[in-house]
Amino acid sequence: MEKLKQMVIEGNLEQTIIQVKKLLDDGVDVELIMKDALIAAMDEVGEYFQKGEFYMPEMMVAARAMQGGLDIIQPLLTESDYEPAGMIVMGTVSGDLHDIGKNLVIMSLKSAGYKVVDLGIDVAPEKFVEAIKKYTPDLVGLSALLTTTMLNMEKTVKTIREAEPQGKVKVMIGGAPVTQEYADEIGADFYGADANAGKIYAREVIKR
Repeated sequence: MEKLKQMVIEGNLEQTIIQVKKLLDDGVDVELIMKDALIAAMDEVGEYFQKGEFYMPEMMVAARAMQGGLDIIQPLLTESDYEPAGMIVMGTVSGDLHDIGKNLVIMSLKSAGYKVVDLGIDVAPEKFVEAIKKYTPDLVGLSALLTTTMLNMEKTVKTIREAEPQGKVKVMIGGAPVTQEYADEIGADFYGADANAGKIYAREVIKR
C-alpha cells in the first residue's frame, strides 16, 4: 500500500496500475486500496501543493496516476456497494468553452472519493437546475475563464437559488478572473483559488 501511495505521488501511471493489480491479486480489500492508498496519496499531494513544494504539473501527473488506479477498481467499488464521500455537480458556465480548470477540480474531487457529474462546457443555468433535481448533489461547482462569461455565474447562482430556496445545495465558483469579492457579490458560498481548495471545501461542507 505504501508503495502504491508513492507511485501516485510520483505520478508514475504505469507502476500505479501494476501495483493496484498486484494488491487486488493479493486479496487486498478494494475499499482499502481506494481510501488508504489512492485518496491518501492525493491528500499528501494536496499538502505539498499548499506548501508550495508541488506545482500544478506535479499535481496533474499525480492525479493522472491516481485516475489510472481508480479506473481499475471503479467497477469493483460498484460491486461492493461502496458509498462515495458525496455527490458533486460541476460545469463551465454558459458562453464559456474552457474546461481545463474545471477538469483539474474534478480530478481533485474524484481523488478524494467524491462522485462527480460533469455537465461539460457552455452550461446554461437551467441545465444546472435540472442536474440538481436529478442528482440531488451536496455541492455544485461553476467555472469560468473569461471576464465576459464570468458574469453568467451571477445569473446561474440566482437561478439555482430561485429553484432551491432552502439553500441546501452549496455553490462554489472558480476560474482565472474570479475573486473572493465577486463570490461574495453574487452570493456564492465559496470561492476556490485552485483545485485543491475545492476538495478542502467539499470535505468541510459534506462533513457538516
